[in-house]
Amino acid sequence: MPLLTRLLLSSIAASLLVPAPAAASSPELIGLERELSKLIAARSGDYGIAALDLRDGSTVSINGDTPFPMASTVKIAIAAAYLAEVDQARRSLGDMIAGRPAAKVMELMIIRSDNQATDQLLAALGGPVAIQRWLSSQNIPGIRMDRSIAQLLRERGHLADIKDVATPIAMVTLLNKLDNGTVLTPQSRAFLLGLMGRCATGTRRIRALLPAGTRVEDKTGTLDGITNDVGFITMPDGRRVAIAVFARGGRDRQPVIAEVARVIYNRFADGVRNALAIFMQMR
Repeated sequence: MPLLTRLLLSSIAASLLVPAPAAASSPELIGLERELSKLIAARSGDYGIAALDLRDGSTVSINGDTPFPMASTVKIAIAAAYLAEVDQARRSLGDMIAGRPAAKVMELMIIRSDNQATDQLLAALGGPVAIQRWLSSQNIPGIRMDRSIAQLLRERGHLADIKDVATPIAMVTLLNKLDNGTVLTPQSRAFLLGLMGRCATGTRRIRALLPAGTRVEDKTGTLDGITNDVGFITMPDGRRVAIAVFARGGRDRQPVIAEVARVIYNRFADGVRNALAIFMQMR
């Protein structure tokens, strides 16, 4: 049986089974683990989820070490690699790329998910190999970039792709490093998060079911049979959670991503409310 057929059958079979157990790094997240597992077990398709509390490092994941096609979520890594060179004074946001300032090219890439702008920025950096080199230099395993966006779109078989993939855990690791100042200066961090905060392609995913006014900075990814969204959610007390949701196959992937994000939000928002209630009782 051809490899592609075996992979597709494996993916279909996996969608009919209960997802792999989540990995909760602290006891208080076991309930969240179970709720997420139950949610996606009742849906068709194959899901990879990771959520990382940026305050204390607690993590929950489902299929967190399974590679999923990144689609346009890889654009976060491309932007970060460029901004890291800006921080090293090797480039600037005013550099002209295909007749436009790099800042404008990056804006189109992140906010509008413009594929042509992405490939222009990628070419300026030296292509996929340059992004892979940067990821390795930052000790971020589990993310693999092989092709330009144009090359990716010309090829088929994305459901079983082994190229241009990331695990959910690797993606939240990248997000954590971008947020905590490990790889970007405060100025570059603010610039990138500002663009992600204006993402115009993800209104029906992470953001869809969150309370009005919730701060979200995200980047979507979409291919045939692939629907992703990754980014940050800020809780009412200011706590920030990095989240990655990858979905392939099945139906209604966007609503499921929205439900996953709301379940994660509720868990951390409830934690805030519970802590406040305990504090008030102690007074």
